[in-house]
Order: sequence, then structure tokens, then C-alpha cells
Amino acid sequence: MVHTLIPETLPAADVDDVARVLTPEGERIPDRLLDPWITDVDTGALRALHRDMSVLRRLDAEGVALQRQGQLGLWAPCAGQEATQIGIARAFRDDDFHFTSYRELGVLYARGVSPEGLVRQWRGEAPSGYDPFDVHVAPLQIIIGAQSLHAVGYAMGVQRDGGDQVAAAWFGDGATSEGDVSEALVWAASFDAPVVFVCTNNQYAISEPVGVQTRHSIATRAAGFGVPSLRVDGNDVLACLAAGRWAAHHARSGEGPAFIEAVTYRMGPHTTSDDPTRYRTADEREAWARRDPIDRVAEYLDGLGAMDDAFAAEVAVASDQAAADMRAACLAMTTAPALSVFDHVYAEPHAALAAQRGRFAAYLDGFEGAETEAAR
Repeated sequence: MVHTLIPETLPAADVDDVARVLTPEGERIPDRLLDPWITDVDTGALRALHRDMSVLRRLDAEGVALQRQGQLGLWAPCAGQEATQIGIARAFRDDDFHFTSYRELGVLYARGVSPEGLVRQWRGEAPSGYDPFDVHVAPLQIIIGAQSLHAVGYAMGVQRDGGDQVAAAWFGDGATSEGDVSEALVWAASFDAPVVFVCTNNQYAISEPVGVQTRHSIATRAAGFGVPSLRVDGNDVLACLAAGRWAAHHARSGEGPAFIEAVTYRMGPHTTSDDPTRYRTADEREAWARRDPIDRVAEYLDGLGAMDDAFAAEVAVASDQAAADMRAACLAMTTAPALSVFDHVYAEPHAALAAQRGRFAAYLDGFEGAETEAAR
């Protein structure tokens, strides 16, 4: 039996008809679906979530700065999406495996990726900034939606090996218009794969608003594949934590896949090569700034008497230190020789690749002062 937790007629652009437990003003409200999954969250846990989101925002700002200063080739900002990434990521077990897009910096941070690992791939020094099997996160995926198929394949492998790990596929609202996501949902539903689909609906697929992509909420699409879904306030970290726990438990219990649509907003550009002022208004951005996920938790903690100056200072120090560590790691990297891009493409020698390498070497030799021989 399909268990859909949201109305099927919900307009795609309706950002208020969502499950939440913290209002934008930081007030706690009851929710019968979410409350049972967060009964253990005390003041200490709330502070930890606030700290995580604050550190994440500072790391993201540092990534943008490093790119603007020519130290990174590109950066995909995640400001505004901290509650979605931290809340849901913290709901999984350490041995669960995540398959992300290029914007889930918070998942990498939550899984313990080193400061160097956060930027190595964006600097172009390696195809992955970390060992996926150390942190249980696949390399960042640039091909839109492809990671959803990877997650389902991994989950089916776990299922056949008799394990109880869960796979998580992270993608944006734009990816749901790609065939890969639909195919992944078909396979997951058909084989009851232990996979959680996390759709970060940040309102824009680069420049196309979500209302252009679908007439109804994205979460309703899951019902068409027989996958239970939950549409939550993606700026409410407690709602996201609860949704993640529900979905992970559902998948781990042998009930098959689950789908989360986290309704949030991308405060910055799609990437540092994008100009969002060409397709968004300042009024829209300001309206979402009033829904800020970090301020929301801070207000709630303040109401509990747990947001004092000492804690705020501790969070600020931790955030600055994390950013400083990432910057230092980035600046200390040795740029790899240009021709190393051809290393490790194939396990055995490959004639076509060797020919390509030769042509690229000749191209590099055409520049004044080139030292291609030393790089070979």
C-alpha cells in the first residue's frame, strides 16, 4: 500500500504547506508525523546542530572567497540549505553510504571529510578529494541525477549481501526532470531497495523556477512509483532530522525506499559562474532570508535560555578555525602536472588515451617557457 504523506494537489511553488516543528520565528510547534522521531533531542543536541550549521556556512563562504581569489576553479554555494544538509545527514548511521551532487558540502562536513578533502576536487587536483570508503560518501557527482542510480545500485548490492546499511541519493529539484531519477525510483520501488531519496528543492534548477518543472509538489512524484514521501520545511533542522530518521528507518526495516522533499532556498548563485540577479528578485531573496535556518535555531535556543554569549563565541571560534584550516590546506596544495589528468583513467595502457596525451603535450609545448618534459 502506498503511504503518501502530502496532498497530491499541492502546487509546486507552495513553500508553506510543509511539515515543520520550528517556525521561522523559532517557535516550537507540534507535528504528529515528526515529533516521535526527535524525542531525544535535548538542549545539547540542539546546540550541536546550531554549531554544525554555523560552521558549514562559514566553510561555504570561505569556498566562495577562495574561488574568487583564483585558488579554486569553481564553487557551488550551499548558503541557506544548512538545515537540510546537516539535519538529514545527521540522521544516518556512520556505515550508511551517501551519493551526493556537487552542492552537499554539509554532508561532507558531517561525514568527517578533512579540510583538504573539501577543496581538492574543486581545485582540480584529483577526481575526488577524499577516499569514499573512509567517509562513506561517493565522489561529488556533476552529471545531473546520475548519483540516484548509483545509490540504488549500491543499495541493491547491500540487500543481496544481507547487510542493513542504507544508501542515500542527494539531488536538487532540477534533477527530478532528468530520466535518471525516474529510472532510479522505478528500480528502487520494484526491488524494495534500502535507499533514501533526498530532493533539495531550493526553488531553482539554475535559472528555471520549480513551478516550470512540475505542476505539483515534487514529493507527489514519488507516489507514482510506489515510494512513500514526506515534504518538510528544509529550513527547519529539527524537521529535517526527523524526516531523515523516518526515511532511514523505513529503508533499513526492509520496507523499501523512501523520499524526502526538503523545501528550502539557494541564497547564493548556482555556482560562482552564475549571476542569480538575472532571474531572481531582491524581494524574493529577502523573504527567504527571514526564514534563515541558523537564526531559527538560535531564536529557539535563546527562548530556552541556552543561547548565551559564551556559546555564541564558541561557535564563532569553531567556524573561523574550520575556515582557516580549509584555506591553509588549499594554499598548501602542490598543483599537479597538467599531463597527470591522463593518469589512472584506465588500469592498462590504452592507445587512444596515449594519442590524446601526446596531442595535449604538444599543445602545452606551444606555450613560451613550457616545461612539459619535466611534467611528463
